[in-house]
Amino acid sequence: QVTLAESGGGLVQAGGSLRLSCVLSGGRLSTYGMGWFRQAPGKEREFVAAITYDDGSIYYGDPVKGRFTVSRDNAKNTAYLQMDSLNPEDTAVYYCTADYRIKADLDWRYWGQGTQVTVSS
Repeated sequence: QVTLAESGGGLVQAGGSLRLSCVLSGGRLSTYGMGWFRQAPGKEREFVAAITYDDGSIYYGDPVKGRFTVSRDNAKNTAYLQMDSLNPEDTAVYYCTADYRIKADLDWRYWGQGTQVTVSS
């Protein structure tokens, strides 16, 4: 059974950076596309970024383009989300996802429990 565990969330001031990590257990990261979603209080869960398992193609949601970077280290079974130039609108619970095919909707096979990111102004 594949499980995902996020870490790296926390409190940061506006303009700062955080790096989230997502460790995949019970499988090989190299066979999964990896994604990141977030959900702010009172809002719907939204797509943040995704990276394919084969050619490493990367996609970003419009609100984070140019500020966030998604990557993967198959040897460590870990995916990352580097978040720079954070602003209070980035405050949310961030979720890691895995599936054979990446997509921008919520229909992913595996989800992590989420990690809280809070950006103060």
